[in-house]
Amino acid sequence: MPNHSESRHLPFSATQMYDLVADVASYPEFLPWTAAARIKSTKETEGKTEIEADLVISFKVFRERFTSLVSLYEEEHRIDTEYLDGPFKHLQSRWEFKDTEGGCEVNFWVDFEFRNKLLQSAAGVFFNEAMQRIVRAFETRAEGLYSV
Repeated sequence: MPNHSESRHLPFSATQMYDLVADVASYPEFLPWTAAARIKSTKETEGKTEIEADLVISFKVFRERFTSLVSLYEEEHRIDTEYLDGPFKHLQSRWEFKDTEGGCEVNFWVDFEFRNKLLQSAAGVFFNEAMQRIVRAFETRAEGLYSV
């Protein structure tokens, strides 16, 4: 599966966007195809917070749970995700947030592949559109939370 990367300039601070993306438990409230989220554990380590989380993704007849390790680097405004268990062969993503004049720059990158050939084929058809829709969902959520 090809990877996807996107950069956006948004009228919110790097801290606001970091906090929004770090709030994994809230994903079902606004993120497309996310039916449920559960934080299994949180561990503070030197320089980062590690969250082990289950997400349930649902699309048409497909419903799959997967577990990932989300590493939060608050001082760097960076969030890395690594796949632990579920329907993927692999999954990695990275969010980076940098304050700029009038807001922040958001950089997002993801690479994943499903084990199930049928699910992989379905994902491949709309991969780039789906990734853009996910990034837009975070942007819309920020507008709802942070706009005056």
